[in-house]
Amino acid sequence: MRLFSSLGVSSLLKLCLFATGLAGIVAEFVLCTLATYFLGNAVLQWTLMMSFMLFAMGLGSHLSRYCSAHLLDTFTVLEFALSLLCASAAVAAYVLSPFLNNVGLVIYPLGIAIGLLIGMEIPLITRVNAVYEELRVNISSVMEKDYYGALIGGLFFAFVALPYFGLTYTPIALGAVNFGVASLLLFRFRSLLSAPRLLSGLWAGVGAGLIGLFILAEPILLFGEQALYKDTVILAKQTPYQRLVMTRWRNDYWLYINGNQQFSSYDEERYHEPLVHPAMALAGNRAEVLILGGGDGLALREVLKYSQVQSVTLVDLDPEMTSLAATHPVFLQLNAHAFADPRVSVVHADAFSFLQDTSHLFDVIIIDLPDPNSAELARLYSLNFYRLCKRHLKRGGTLATQATSPFFSRQAFVCIQKTMAEAGFSVLPYHNHIPTLGEWGFVLGVDGALLEAAALKETAQGLSFQEVETHFLNQEAMIAMVHFGKGVFRDAGEIEVNRESRPVLPSYYQQGRWEVY
Repeated sequence: MRLFSSLGVSSLLKLCLFATGLAGIVAEFVLCTLATYFLGNAVLQWTLMMSFMLFAMGLGSHLSRYCSAHLLDTFTVLEFALSLLCASAAVAAYVLSPFLNNVGLVIYPLGIAIGLLIGMEIPLITRVNAVYEELRVNISSVMEKDYYGALIGGLFFAFVALPYFGLTYTPIALGAVNFGVASLLLFRFRSLLSAPRLLSGLWAGVGAGLIGLFILAEPILLFGEQALYKDTVILAKQTPYQRLVMTRWRNDYWLYINGNQQFSSYDEERYHEPLVHPAMALAGNRAEVLILGGGDGLALREVLKYSQVQSVTLVDLDPEMTSLAATHPVFLQLNAHAFADPRVSVVHADAFSFLQDTSHLFDVIIIDLPDPNSAELARLYSLNFYRLCKRHLKRGGTLATQATSPFFSRQAFVCIQKTMAEAGFSVLPYHNHIPTLGEWGFVLGVDGALLEAAALKETAQGLSFQEVETHFLNQEAMIAMVHFGKGVFRDAGEIEVNRESRPVLPSYYQQGRWEVY
């Protein structure tokens, strides 16, 4: 009977550790996602947050050695503390963000505190379980259950928590897991605890706190998110890939992805018309067009203005983005129901992978991807990427890409131009002033064997856009856009080409003067 009881206690302890392993890894991912959303640069934020949390876990493991008595009580208190910290992480970040210049002052200390407590869990459970199992079995089984929990937690975060619970309820779900573990210990092993009454009071207080967070989390997060934007938030959606927010001021709308403006209906034609029409006008044929990115459908709207277009393939990673663009009234008004056109095919894939897998050739490639502010995105502005694009262009085909700002991030703009030229394109850099974005740059490319750079500039200045309706672009605007003032290309020889093996573009981008605007 005693053996059965011992096995039951040991199994329940390892079940608790499985649950805490699941909650712990998801807590790390939540904090990394929060840091990315508020601070940008996903690779940097995930690297720093994971590193700090692992360091804190090591420190927690060290501190656990000083817990010499009442180990089960200590572990139960630790779970209650983790429950509150995990559940309130997103709420704390959103509530305090309007009052801090750098919300990292909230997110990183939270990550360190949670990592510290997670680091204490395994040593404490191992010591409690030592009463019931010999050392070699104890350590291996405890670690095994924690790692299995981490695997399930990672899958849960990627496929369930973030897409369906978002940053509103995922942290509360984590808190509930830790609270459930503490509750199981409190009520199943009450006779083994030193202070059951005190822990019962703590249970009631933490439970009430979780219920309060569940009720208030959404309005609190909406308040915090609204404070990040000067205009009224009318849509906020977390997808597995990004945070989508749309705001409204009077009759105009702004779309933000991970806090970065993508377009404003006030002046979006000053971005999308220069991006699309020069490449379309120069192309020898316009039958088959590829758009990489552009899930909002605004570049697609411009492409579809050409009667010669027979098919358009739009490749965007995020199905939620294209679904919104195809169904939401604001998007439908802006993109003129572009996704309903029978000539359009939508592929949800990474742009690089799509080009590697397809054998199709296109007359025009339009690249409307986010700014290269991380190594992950910089891959889509790399030498190999542009070489892939060139291999998928028909003879006489053209390519155009957005290329950040020649004013706010001049070196990044020049880097993109040089990288395209290195891939074998004759390139034409051009720019336009967009009131809500500032000075913005583009690069047009054609096969270098067909048209030299100087001839490309002369040809572009003679382009006429009379066959399609435009709100902004005409021949005079095109002539102005291909001319730059002094200094933009002053150190072009020193700026490196962006390669997958050496992604210099994010560094150039981050060194830009974005804070000026």
